[in-house]
Amino acid sequence: MISETQALVLVFLLMFLPLMLFFASRVRAGHEVSLRRIPAFEALPDLIGRAAESGRALHIGLGSGGVGGEETASALAGLSVLEYLADQAAIFDCPPVVTVADLALLPVAQDVLRNGYLRQNRLHGYRPTAVRFLGPTPAVYAAGVMDILAHEGIVANTMIGTMGDEYLLIGETGAKHGLTQIVGTSNVGALPFVFATADETLIGEEMFAGGAYLSRLPEHIGSLLAQDWMRLLLVSAILAGVLWRTVF
Repeated sequence: MISETQALVLVFLLMFLPLMLFFASRVRAGHEVSLRRIPAFEALPDLIGRAAESGRALHIGLGSGGVGGEETASALAGLSVLEYLADQAAIFDCPPVVTVADLALLPVAQDVLRNGYLRQNRLHGYRPTAVRFLGPTPAVYAAGVMDILAHEGIVANTMIGTMGDEYLLIGETGAKHGLTQIVGTSNVGALPFVFATADETLIGEEMFAGGAYLSRLPEHIGSLLAQDWMRLLLVSAILAGVLWRTVF
């Protein structure tokens, strides 16, 4: 026997998947889709241009989390942004500095960066050492990022992933050196520090929309549109339930 909660989740998925496939097919067919503006995603391409013009590197931090646990979704969101920036870095020949705090995430990030150079036929410019493992704890990772921002001529700081209180140290260092900072995290506790130090922020589920906004992948756009329709359906159901109970 399945529980009521499991049954509701199953019904939700059975409704969500057809919607996602429908919208994805429309995107593939060439239908124009209007997504709401997210300034952080709009600002990312400019950072690569600034790095190319200045000859300085862009720092891409995947946060203090890793893969294989509760932080996997945030790590995948960071990898999605890295995938886009890897293509741009290969085109403009400006290798970024990528940092991770999880050994399991290290080879994954290296592979994502390498594939970006491979897609642009510039594999000769790829350097595995561009991806660095700084330390397995948030404090050690923060200390490593602070040193990179302060002493390696970084032009801008982009961080997408799991972050906690240690981000305040990183953000303060970036702000002190006048760096443009684009930061995304789903950790509510870190958001006040992000707002205080970052130029653009990705809040909560916004950071998981990178595939739709940056790479314009049909599956990701279809997923976003399906989520919007499911929200409307849930809100309508709640309002209908309240009205029914009120009247009857």
